[in-house]
This record gives sequence, structure tokens and C-alpha cells, in this order.
Amino acid sequence: MDAMNLWLPFSFSSATEAILFGIAYFGWLGSEIIGSVILPRLRQRRLGVKLVRKDRGSALVVNTGLMAAIFVAFTFSLMKIALLPEWVFYPGIALMVGGIVLRQWSIAVLGRFFSVQVSIQEGQTIVRRGPYRYIRHPSYTGTLLTLIGVGLAVWSWGALLVLLLVSGIVYGYRIPVEERALVAQIGEEYIAYRETTKMLIPFLL
Repeated sequence: MDAMNLWLPFSFSSATEAILFGIAYFGWLGSEIIGSVILPRLRQRRLGVKLVRKDRGSALVVNTGLMAAIFVAFTFSLMKIALLPEWVFYPGIALMVGGIVLRQWSIAVLGRFFSVQVSIQEGQTIVRRGPYRYIRHPSYTGTLLTLIGVGLAVWSWGALLVLLLVSGIVYGYRIPVEERALVAQIGEEYIAYRETTKMLIPFLL
């Protein structure tokens, strides 16, 4: 291990790449803490919103699964397992940033109806603005883009595969839980909305 890799947490070839990745990665974590947790809770408290939890443990499944997958991805990078060419680093960073922007935009558009845990509110309605015109779960799409970016930025197709596989499993559990709760609360209107939009990828999925 050379002198640089004594302090770089992943097997990047330069300090510039490590700094860029650090900015993107810790920017992502910061946006999750502030934009996905703190601000929604403050907004709901200010508006006096009462949440009825319908989570069925899905938030725990998502958080635990994704943290484990990221740990494996970083290990693959550090151990130089299943490497990709170095040029994929910058597209990876771009996808990370794009995914962060999409997720935070989606959360902002959803407003008081956003919650980290699957919850319903009195008077909950369908939001059709912004990315919700085309897909029902754009915040998850944003996370998936960020995770794809992580896999590319750490130069490992093995890491990318693990991140995609675990994401498929955890969101494969989370999304049906969320949609059942919305159907139970909103009814036929949500069923109609579900039939005219895609789940994660416009026009495809």
C-alpha cells in the first residue's frame, strides 16, 4: 500500500479524486440528515401534522440494507476487487450529484407529505407536480442514481452489482408497503394514478 492509500479510505489514484468523492459522498449524507429528516420533521411540527405509521419495518430494512451494501462496496474498492476502468469515476460523481438533486427536489415537492417512514396523514392527497408527473417514487430513483454513481466512482463493477442487488431487494419490500398504505388512504384516485405513471423510471419501470 503506497503512502497515499495510508490516508485515502478507498483505492483512488489521486487526492483530487478522493476529495471530489468525499464532497459528493458526505454531501449526500448531509442532505439526507437535513433535507430528509430534520426539515420534514420541523415542517410537520410547525403545521401540526399527525402521522399514522404504516411502515411495517421498511425504513429499517432500507437503511440497514443500504448501509451494508455501501460497506461492501467500499471494501471492494479498498481491496481492488472487480475493478472498472478509472475513467468511470467522473460519470459516477455526476450520477451521485444528479441523484442527490433529484431526491431533494422530490422531497421538497412532496412537502408535508414526505416522511422517512411510511406514514399517512389526514387529508393526504396525490402530488402530481414536478417529477411526480412521470413517476410515483422519484426520491427512490434519486437514491438509486446516487448508488449507481457510488459504484462507478469507486471503480468496481462488483460494488455496483452489490449496490443494485441490495437496492432491488430493499425497495422491492418498501414500495409495496408504501403503495398499499396510499391505496388504503386515498383509494381509487391513487389506483388511477398508479395506472398512468411508472414506478421509478419514466416510460419504462
